[in-house]
Amino acid sequence: MEDKLLEQIPSLDLADFRSGDPARKAKFVQELGEAYQNIGFVALKNHGLSDEQTKQLYADVQAFFQLPDAAKQRYENPELAGQRGYISKGKEHAKGRNTGDLKEFFHVGQEVEDDTDPVKNDYPANIWPAEVPSFQKSTFTAYRTLEAAGQDVLRAIALYLQLPENYFDAKVKAGNSILRPIHYFPIEDPDAVPSDAVRAAEHGDINLITLLMGASADGLQVKRRDGKWIPITALPDQIVVNVGDMLQRLTNGVLKSTIHRVVNPPREKMNTSRYSIPFFMHPRSEMSLAALEHCVTPDNPKKEADITAGEFLNERLIELGLKKK
Repeated sequence: MEDKLLEQIPSLDLADFRSGDPARKAKFVQELGEAYQNIGFVALKNHGLSDEQTKQLYADVQAFFQLPDAAKQRYENPELAGQRGYISKGKEHAKGRNTGDLKEFFHVGQEVEDDTDPVKNDYPANIWPAEVPSFQKSTFTAYRTLEAAGQDVLRAIALYLQLPENYFDAKVKAGNSILRPIHYFPIEDPDAVPSDAVRAAEHGDINLITLLMGASADGLQVKRRDGKWIPITALPDQIVVNVGDMLQRLTNGVLKSTIHRVVNPPREKMNTSRYSIPFFMHPRSEMSLAALEHCVTPDNPKKEADITAGEFLNERLIELGLKKK
């Protein structure tokens, strides 16, 4: 189905892939692959996070962002280029823009459990806010749960691409993934912010795939190939999973990293908060993003130069204003 006909994103059940039933698994793989070739997004249920875990996570995230700015800024370390801890209001902007997004966020990163893995020394330590004691447990529980769901989504993608099912396993083991609780903060005076400032300007994600926990208000939109923006909505028990730029690059554009944005609410609702919690699934930095051989054809010639995931991430952090050249 061409995405220009889609008014909503496809809804899939991860339990089908995990069921052990070959027919259910094959159907999931086919439907996921078709969605990622067309619009780049799916809604996914049975991802592993319980209602209780989700409620605790959102309670802890809201408690942190409701702290005074001075308290939050104690957990901000500019030397880390936004890779751990708090990132304050307006620091990040979309690629190609100078106006900062109307958001603040917090980054929770990988914790490598294998002391013999050389990547352990590559990642900075996580930063935990003392004012919210349960923040560490709830965010890292979500991290590991979404990481496991992401691994299964990548296994399904590998099968769709006619690769071995475990193709991505070693590449994402102890990968440089990030959980990002985001607060789109209230704007009391809309006239006091730049006229072109938005909650999140249009962009593609950097990583392999993104697993997004349902936002607390409307606003997320995806751009179809015909140029129309359509709202992304998921049921409370679903997460939204989309293709990132790294996976698009690896597949030479066969799978689509679709442009998306978070628009401002109506003026009368600008003074309300919006929360969302994406999990950006990254591989290990040494993974090559060179186009897969069978994704390069006479009809689809190679589009991008070879690059590693680490090199690509570094480029994008500079473009987003989080890291200096």
